[in-house]
Amino acid sequence: MRIMSRLVGLLAGAALLAHAVPVAAQAEYPARPITLIVPFAAGGPTDIVARIVADHMSKTLGQQLVIENVVGAGGTTASTRAMRATNDGYTIIMGHMGTHAASVALYPKLAYHPSKDFETIGLAAGTPILIVARKDFPAKDLKDFVSYVKANADKMNMAHAGVGSVSFTTCLLLNSLMGVKPTAIPFQGTGPALNALVGGQVDYMCDQIVNLVPQIKAGNIKAYAIGTPERNPALPDVPTSKEAGLPAFHAVAWNALFAPKGTPKPVLDKLTAALDKALDDEATRKRLFDLGSDIPGKDRRGQEALSKLVTSEIDKWSPIIKASGITQ
Repeated sequence: MRIMSRLVGLLAGAALLAHAVPVAAQAEYPARPITLIVPFAAGGPTDIVARIVADHMSKTLGQQLVIENVVGAGGTTASTRAMRATNDGYTIIMGHMGTHAASVALYPKLAYHPSKDFETIGLAAGTPILIVARKDFPAKDLKDFVSYVKANADKMNMAHAGVGSVSFTTCLLLNSLMGVKPTAIPFQGTGPALNALVGGQVDYMCDQIVNLVPQIKAGNIKAYAIGTPERNPALPDVPTSKEAGLPAFHAVAWNALFAPKGTPKPVLDKLTAALDKALDDEATRKRLFDLGSDIPGKDRRGQEALSKLVTSEIDKWSPIIKASGITQ
């Protein structure tokens, strides 16, 4: 009986120790660098926002957030990888409207579900969408642009960062409003797509403002409209889509941090707090504002707010995508 009693005691102690180790590990988190996956090529809007936010979060957490660009399949390759990563907080992803909303309708065999296979950390930035074209595009304003594209639809080509990306989905909305189906040219990110537009290799695209401000100001591309109710301070001369004559083109993307399902709550809370602190930092805010980003207010930050946003965005974009008949 004495031997059995000791054995039971040892087993109980081992069980307590097994539970104590993860708790201790969570308390020490982060003890090493964190990998932040970006689903597109370096230089694109998601990459830019990720690097700005990660820079300040690294200081708060005391460990470097290391950016890893993983391209392919409109960002779903990276999202699948992030979903399958160990859920210890050392691999997170900067998802966006394409990877964590539009993907549901575009990819019937998607390996993950945005609202079921990820834990939310928080919204990082809203990014208005602009309609832009090569600098020598003939149209002088948006009404002329629509007329010209309609008249030359069989000759037009549109750049995008892959089916399911923000650039693809928002231009899908634009093309449906114009009633055209131009040749769609995919790139490994909006950075390469924008380079092609600047080089005059493609005709037009829809892109997030953080990617476009320098090129528009330099006159390297034409901006016809921004898909928000109000003009953006970073580009005050660019009219809203309503002002320009296409009010139904309402398009604002967003970038947000996610972790694999099952990531411990204390770890998530540390990441959420670090993100919140970054968004309150004046230098970080200026960097984002200068690029035209919309920094979420306190009521739009945090895990619960992001969960609601993902659900509402899936509901918004799924009918538009299904109506187009485009799937992968």
